[in-house]
This record gives sequence, C-alpha cells and structure tokens, in this order.
Amino acid sequence: MIKIVVDCFGGDRSPMVNVEGAILAVNKNPDIELILAGDEAKINEELKKYQYDKNRISILDAKDVISCNDTPTVAIRQMKESSLVKSLELLHSDESVKALVSIGSTGAVLAGAVMKVGRIKGVKRPAFCPILPTMNKSIVGVCDSGANVDCEPYYLQQFALMGTLYMQKCYNIEKPRVALLNIGTEEEKGDQLRKETYQLLKNSSSINFVGNMESRDLLSGNYDLVVCDGFSGNVLIKSTEGTALELMKLLKKSFTSNLKNKIGALILKKSVYEIKDYMDYNNYGGGVMLGVKKIIIKGHGSSKTNAIYNCIQQAYKKKKNQICQAIEAEI
Repeated sequence: MIKIVVDCFGGDRSPMVNVEGAILAVNKNPDIELILAGDEAKINEELKKYQYDKNRISILDAKDVISCNDTPTVAIRQMKESSLVKSLELLHSDESVKALVSIGSTGAVLAGAVMKVGRIKGVKRPAFCPILPTMNKSIVGVCDSGANVDCEPYYLQQFALMGTLYMQKCYNIEKPRVALLNIGTEEEKGDQLRKETYQLLKNSSSINFVGNMESRDLLSGNYDLVVCDGFSGNVLIKSTEGTALELMKLLKKSFTSNLKNKIGALILKKSVYEIKDYMDYNNYGGGVMLGVKKIIIKGHGSSKTNAIYNCIQQAYKKKKNQICQAIEAEI
C-alpha cells in the first residue's frame, strides 16, 4: 500500500477539487491510501458526496491555510496548524507516508520541502520538473521551472541528471534527449552560465545532451527534457501555457463571429475539443520536485479535479519507480 498525504487547501477551488481528485485516485488504484490534510469539518462535508473505501482515506485535521500572500519561510516556521506544514511534518516523521501532493503556495512548498523534509545527500538544489505535451503526441519535461532563480552551472548539470532519471523511470524514455534552454542553438551562444553549463552537459556520460534549444521549439517533440535556471524555466512554462490559452480564446471568438464560422465550428467541434483536451495542463498533473528525500508534487493553484487526480498518479508512479533512491545512487 502506497500512502500519500494530500494538502486539501491553498488552491483556487479547494477543498472541493482536492477531495474529488483524491476519491478518483482511491477508486482507480487499490494499493493507494490517502491522508487528506485540512479543516476536518469541511473535508467531511465534501466526502459525504462520494462512494469510496473508507479504510483507505483518513483526515489530518489542520485549521490554517498558507496563502500566496504569506512570506514562505515565515509561514513554514510560524503557521504550525496549516494544512501544508502539518502535511510536510507527517511526510518527514512517518516512514509509511511516501509522498505529498499540494496545489498551495509554490514558495511555501519549496521552503517547506527543504526545511522540513530535506535534500537528498549530494543534491545542491531541488528543482521542479513539470511535464508538457508536444506536437508529436509525446511529452517534454522542463527542469527547473521556478525553484531556483539564481543558478550555478553545476546546479543545471544536476537538474539534467535528475530529470533524465525521472523521464527514464516514470515515462519509459530510454535515452531522454536533453537540451539546454538558450537564445540560440549554436554552442557559443548565451551568457556565461549557459556557456559553462553547455560544456558540463556535453561531457556528462550519463546525460544524452543534444545541444541548445530556443524557446519556440519547446513543444516541437524534438526534445524530452529541457534544462534551465528557475527564472527562465518559469517564464518559458507560463508564456507557453498563456499562448495556448489565448489561442483557444481567439479560435472560440472566430468560430462564433458569424453563421458561416459557426457551421464550420460545428463540423470541427470534435477535433477542436480533442486539441483543447490534449493541451490542457489538468491532464498532466503538476511539477515533480526532484532532489528532496521524499516525493513532492506541486500542482497549479487553479487545478481542477482531473489535475489533482493526475498529481496523485504522478506521486504513485514516482514511488513505484523508486525515483528518490535512483537519484541518490546516481548523485
């Protein structure tokens, strides 16, 4: 039985989507046990709506919620009764609890992971690695996507190594093609960080480094893992997601602008919805935090039910494939 704690507060639609996603995961996987952290009365109200195995869901009562307006390190130290802090403390202290899923404050999750759970020995900085769909019906990971704004070349080399292990073990990509995010594909392009990192990756036998990648090629399908500092990675992820969302809005506006377009939209409705579903981040879970001693998945604050379910599935798959142990051995 794989035991996972789910922080049920801190998201835009919490606790409704957190609880519903947890129910889906329990009903889908007979070897998952979930602990729902948050206000017990509110969680119980949500649980009343569903049929599930009551032996595999329990509640960790926590009355407070850390918001995105709270200073992360201060909140982790002072808000002892928050759902996130109590989840992290349980993850750290209880060996039977293997993973944490949260859609709360990114800064607080990161600070809490380092302060309460700790890094794997030898790891310089933990990194977030979310997964995006590509144009050839595959996926690409981005590591780091926001945990480390300022980086050294050696950090990025470790991101590449940890990301490679993640893509191999959880997504069955035998030799992930690793690219370095840069302003051009030529070896000599970029600032000092990118130039030094390029040489480290080029000479790393454990990494299938294929060179620099420009941001426009993220979803091309030519890469399995993109390595970058957290600042650049966060901008890359959000600009890509934002472009996709705005494009869908533009299509919707065009399809409803006149009768001819409405008829065309009706004919194309199935295909358009397939594209929309394929590009929807809710279908891909959250960003795995690589480099900490236990499994932590950070989802979008605006996550819906399906995103919570997929975050739990990510945690389940990561534990099944012993990612933390593999990173520790390789580092």
